[in-house]
Amino acid sequence: MDISRVQRGERIAIIGGILLAVSLILTWYHLDKNGEAGGKMGPADLTGWEAHSTMRWLLLAAAIAPLILAYIIARDHKLSWPRGQLTSVIAIAAFGLVFYAGLVDKPGDSNSLIGLQWGWIVSVIGSGLMLFGSVIRQNETEIKRKPPGTI
Repeated sequence: MDISRVQRGERIAIIGGILLAVSLILTWYHLDKNGEAGGKMGPADLTGWEAHSTMRWLLLAAAIAPLILAYIIARDHKLSWPRGQLTSVIAIAAFGLVFYAGLVDKPGDSNSLIGLQWGWIVSVIGSGLMLFGSVIRQNETEIKRKPPGTI
């Protein structure tokens, strides 16, 4: 295992994964006095962990993806796809989930009574850094092309 193989792209993606995981314990939503979400009545603040019972596990799993990528690169495992490609797909999914949860379908009764807080912004930044770092790594890997007519 050679940690020196872990390049700039993986480091950026790891920082993004850590930010995404940490964002789950930060405040994502603020409920006004008449709002209700996650079993709480307003005024209250909700973390990402409290507000999203299923999505929290998906985002936590997505935050682990850059660490797995760094492990694969440090161990120099051979892959059948470009390194960083799967992490890119996972980061896109996490980015989409975070945006959907923050802009389209906020938890609670009335979306007008729920405001976004710093935790949601940190999760957007974290998933964006995951995507950026994995794309950098994917561009550093040469894609081996097959000749036409072969499977």
